[in-house]
Amino acid sequence: MTTAAPPLAPVDRNRALGGLLAASAIWLSAFLSGFVINEPAPYELFMVGLVGIWFLCGLRLPAAIMPLTVLLIVFNIGGVISMMTMADWQEAPLYLAVGFFLAFTAIFFAAVIAADWRRLNVIMNGYLTAAVLTGFLGIVGYFGLLPGAEIFTRYGRAMGAFQDPNVFAPFLALPTIWCLHGVLTRPLRGALWRLPLLAVLVLALFLSFSRAGWGLFVVCALLLTMTLLIASPTPAFRLRVLALSVAASVAIVIALGIALQIDTVREMLAERARLVQDYDAGQGGRFSNQVLGLFKATEHPFGIGPLEFGRRFGTDTHNIWLKALFDYSWLGFAAYVTLVFWTLGAGLRIALRDRPWQPVLICALVVFFGHMLVGNVIDTDRWRHLYLIMGIIWGCIALEARHQRAQAPSPTPQAHHGAPRAASTYA
Repeated sequence: MTTAAPPLAPVDRNRALGGLLAASAIWLSAFLSGFVINEPAPYELFMVGLVGIWFLCGLRLPAAIMPLTVLLIVFNIGGVISMMTMADWQEAPLYLAVGFFLAFTAIFFAAVIAADWRRLNVIMNGYLTAAVLTGFLGIVGYFGLLPGAEIFTRYGRAMGAFQDPNVFAPFLALPTIWCLHGVLTRPLRGALWRLPLLAVLVLALFLSFSRAGWGLFVVCALLLTMTLLIASPTPAFRLRVLALSVAASVAIVIALGIALQIDTVREMLAERARLVQDYDAGQGGRFSNQVLGLFKATEHPFGIGPLEFGRRFGTDTHNIWLKALFDYSWLGFAAYVTLVFWTLGAGLRIALRDRPWQPVLICALVVFFGHMLVGNVIDTDRWRHLYLIMGIIWGCIALEARHQRAQAPSPTPQAHHGAPRAASTYA
C-alpha cells in the first residue's frame, strides 16, 4: 500500500509557482528574440517590463559580472560623448537609448543565469524554438509555399521573421551549433530528435545567402568539433565525434548538390558566393571607405556621432571596430575591445571544466568568437541575440566563481551551496 505524498506547504507552493513564472518569463524572452519584423519588436516591449520588474523584485548582480556591467555602460557612455560632437542630434538619442537597453538585457541574462544554472536550459529551449520557427518561415517564404509568405524574404533571400537576411543568418548560429553539439555528444535517442531541427536550421541559413552567416556557421562548427576532441574523455568518443562530423559534412554536400538543381538557388549562389561584391570594391565601396575611415578616426578622438559615418561617407561602416571608433569615441572603442578579450579569456579559462553548464558555455563561446570575426564585415552592435550570448557567457563565469567559493576550504564548517558537479558531460 502506497501513501500519498504530503501536500506542499503554502511557502513551498508559492516558491514553486514563483519558479514556474520566472522560468516561463525567461523562456518567452529568449523566444521573442527571433521575431523582429518591425521595431519596436515584441522583444523590446517584453524585456523592458521584465527587466524592470525583476530589478524591483531584488535582482542581484554578482561581483563576477561587474566587468560586463561596467564595460557595457562605459561603451554606451562613449556613444553619448560622441553624440555631443553633433550639431544636429537627429536619431542619435533614440539610437543610444536602444544601446543602453541592449546592454541591460545582457546584464539581466547574466544575473538570472548566475542565480540558477538550470535557467540556461530554459533560455536555450526558448531560443531553439524561435530559431526553428523563424527558420521555417524563411524556408516557406523562399519557396513560396503559402500565399503572402514572400514577406519572409528580401531580394530573393530568406530572412524569416527578421528585417535583414544578414541578421537572420547569424541569429541561427547558436541554436544550430547547440543542435550540432547534441548530435555529436548525446546517445542515439537524444541525437535523433535533434537531426530534423538541425536540418531546418542549416537549410534556412543556406537560403539566407548571407556570406557572413555561412562563414560564421563553418567557423563555429569547426571550432566546436576541435573543442569536443580536446575535451573528449575517451578515444572512443573522439572517434565518434570525428565519424559524425564527417557524416554531417557529407550530408551537407549532398544537400547542397540537390539544392543546386534548382535554377533560382544556383543563380543566387553563384552571385553571393563571390568573395568581393560590386558594392565592396572600387572608389566609394565598402572597403575603400573603411580604409579612409581608419585614417579619419585618428582625427576624431571623441567620435563623430552615432549613424553619422554613413551620412558623411555615403555607406555605413560595415565594421564593428570602425563603428566603435566613430559612433562611440575612443573611450567606447577601448571599452568594447576590452570587453571582447575579457569575455573570450574568462570564458576559455573555464570552458573545459566539467560542469552542468559546460555544453552551453562551449557553444556560446565559439559562436561569440565567430561573431567577433563577422564584425569585421558587418555592424553587430544592434544584434539582440549577441547581447544574449554575452549574458550566457558571463552568467557561466559567475556560476563558476560561485562554485569555486563553495568548494574553497573554510575554517568553520558550513553548508556548501555550489552547483552540483556533473558526473560526465559526455556520458
